[in-house]
Amino acid sequence: MTIDMAKPAGTGTVLYAICGADDIAHRQGMGFQLERIDTDGIKRPFLMFVVRWGRHVFGYVNACPHRGDPLDWERGQFFDPGGTRLMCGKHGSLFELDTGLCIEGPCQGARLEPVAVSVVDGDICVSGITLAEDEGEDAGGDERRAR
Repeated sequence: MTIDMAKPAGTGTVLYAICGADDIAHRQGMGFQLERIDTDGIKRPFLMFVVRWGRHVFGYVNACPHRGDPLDWERGQFFDPGGTRLMCGKHGSLFELDTGLCIEGPCQGARLEPVAVSVVDGDICVSGITLAEDEGEDAGGDERRAR
């Protein structure tokens, strides 16, 4: 996956475009396997997901607070059968979509770790973390251009 980086005018915040807003349908989600550069400069795997509810997008680290298992019970399946709450596929914990608060299950009262996401120029962007950019990709193909 190619990650684009852009700095919006007048801010020091770096945004990383990870997919198009239209790539995720209403009441659907998408998981991402990225690399994060920690404060010590070391690259580490970073699993996160984004879900869409109408025009709103929400991002979380893809780890249930109960035992750290990924939430998606099948690739991209983050919602409960009713399509209104997030659900851990391993233990059935249910989470509020907008806050990540566990309202039912073994980790009740705990929260998913939020990831700052926004829609900018039709792309879903991550901010507040430093991601490793893909190296060695040619300029052709599906690579997105930085804004």
